[in-house]
Amino acid sequence: MLTAKTKSIQVLIADAQEIFRVGLRAILGEDRTLTVAGEAATVAQTLQEVGRLKPDVVVMDLRFPDGSGSETCRTIRQQCPDTRVLFLTSEAHEEAILSAIAVDANGYVLKGINTQGLIQAIHSVAGGQSILDTAITQPVLARMKSLSEYRPANPRPPLSSQQQRVLALVAEGKTNKEIAATMALSDKTVRNYVRYIFQKLQVSRRAQAAAHCVRYSLQENFKPPRTISL
Repeated sequence: MLTAKTKSIQVLIADAQEIFRVGLRAILGEDRTLTVAGEAATVAQTLQEVGRLKPDVVVMDLRFPDGSGSETCRTIRQQCPDTRVLFLTSEAHEEAILSAIAVDANGYVLKGINTQGLIQAIHSVAGGQSILDTAITQPVLARMKSLSEYRPANPRPPLSSQQQRVLALVAEGKTNKEIAATMALSDKTVRNYVRYIFQKLQVSRRAQAAAHCVRYSLQENFKPPRTISL
């Protein structure tokens, strides 16, 4: 329980859908332990508001019209290390979850979570914990276990700086089209890069490539995944 001297948790809501932001603001506004300090609908707005407000927790989606949530999370964690990031998303596939772990997100919950569960998740990440939605815990842990046991024949194959950058974007969960837009390349060039990287790493799935990138930190400042406390 908060006392008169206890500061409420300052929350920034970042989601492309206005109706979702309005609903979430109303829900969180009913809890006196939380204060919705602001909202953002794009990556640019999110970074601007984080810099201006210095919120305790950013509750954000993975998809924005002008960029990826994973990349935004990485920037937030680098520029505002005291701000925690909680992904609230509909994305339940393994590549998205791995990318969130790789960019040092503090929590990952699905939009089907109930109100009390979300409020508790915000408190948990604000308090320094890392959380993963129970709805995806078992399949993700099983997948993480299989990836942790994965050992490429050549553990550190030579990759050019351009290939390393493509691999890092794959690890963030970006599609080939998104990678092409980010790097100002054609879709065909990116497909060729990805195919060649997969051949070098001796992998067949994007999640395996992402695990390799996380394991060996091929990109500067690319952090390995932290242990998720459940």
